[in-house]
Amino acid sequence: MSHNIKLGLKENIHQFTLLIIVNSFVGAMIGLERTLLPEIAEKDFHMVAKTAILSFIIVFGLSKAITNYFAGRFSDRYGRKIVLVIGWLLAIPVPFLLIHAPNWNWIILANIFLGISQGLTWSTTVIMKIDLVGSKQRGLAMGLNEFAGYFAVALSALFTGYIASIYGLRPEPFYLGIGYVIIGTLLSLFLVKETSHHVAHEIASHEDKSVKPDEWNIFLKTSFQDKNLSSITQAGFVNNLNDGMAWGLFPILYASLNFDLKTIGMLAAIYPASWGLLQIITGYASDKVGRKWPIAYGMWIQGLGILLIAFSSNLVPFIVGNLLLGIGTALVYPTLLAAIGDVVHPSWRASSVGIYRLWRDSGYAAGAIIAGVTADIFGLRNAIGLVAIVTFVSGLVVAIRMRETLKKKKTI
Repeated sequence: MSHNIKLGLKENIHQFTLLIIVNSFVGAMIGLERTLLPEIAEKDFHMVAKTAILSFIIVFGLSKAITNYFAGRFSDRYGRKIVLVIGWLLAIPVPFLLIHAPNWNWIILANIFLGISQGLTWSTTVIMKIDLVGSKQRGLAMGLNEFAGYFAVALSALFTGYIASIYGLRPEPFYLGIGYVIIGTLLSLFLVKETSHHVAHEIASHEDKSVKPDEWNIFLKTSFQDKNLSSITQAGFVNNLNDGMAWGLFPILYASLNFDLKTIGMLAAIYPASWGLLQIITGYASDKVGRKWPIAYGMWIQGLGILLIAFSSNLVPFIVGNLLLGIGTALVYPTLLAAIGDVVHPSWRASSVGIYRLWRDSGYAAGAIIAGVTADIFGLRNAIGLVAIVTFVSGLVVAIRMRETLKKKKTI
């Protein structure tokens, strides 16, 4: 069978396109919450403390982070498709819990399910696309993958904000989620094909025949020991730390300035929309110019955008700040995944991606905790400004510690 397998985007365009569509529905599930949950916390459940309001992001980030790790291991052991399908099945309760929640604990439970589902589905679509394209177009493949997911986040956030402005916060905006789950599950179950044989073909033709490290050594290499992988991992962690803050605090900041739900939904959509759209360009560009400097400059541009939002009160600076945040994230997000593919042997690539995503999505929880506690003690704007500083420092770590991965093409 392996002699009929070809690696490459063009060679696998049908399955690749299908996985793009599937991941757009994965992203849309996050967009359900992007505009509305902070508003629901304050208006439906009368919550005041920012740490308590952001608790839904904390549990989402932790459950997704842990699941990411196991998604990589299970994909290597049992195959990619089964992990993807299970991820969608676990998303089924989410819209119903959000619609019918009588108290905040139901929202927390919904986000545990959502985090587990996202960890399985998004991780698996990433791994499957890397399997299909091989080594030549990783940046473009990751750009397309993340474009699909995060542009769908933006559209879903925009639509839910618009629907809520007409019908109210619940239940109508969350009916979209029922459709997302049905379509995503059916596509994954009946049309997506297993890609494990593609990675087996890549391993067989790979020049490095070294023995795969054990799981603990893969964890240590990815997290701490290898300068490239650990630089990538910390940047991913901080990227989602600031995203967790933006998810939770930006809508609260806008609402405190008396912006209506349509405007809040529009602002909530600008950042992931620009992030999503530009990743097609930035992912492709990283295949040409390299990985290191797009990551470093991307983190610095993110920090600048966050800082602008922290100390603004008008619509135009908020729009510009969200655009900068989206541009910076577009430079960083697909490039980090492509860089892992540059340096990791295909036999343990899925495990390493899972560990990277474990750390990266732990950033959601860290961002929500840091932002919530800081906002409760020192105020909303100071919390946002602190996260901007952390983001600048992360870019500095990449600039100093990481080496260019594209030119070396050396596996570890």
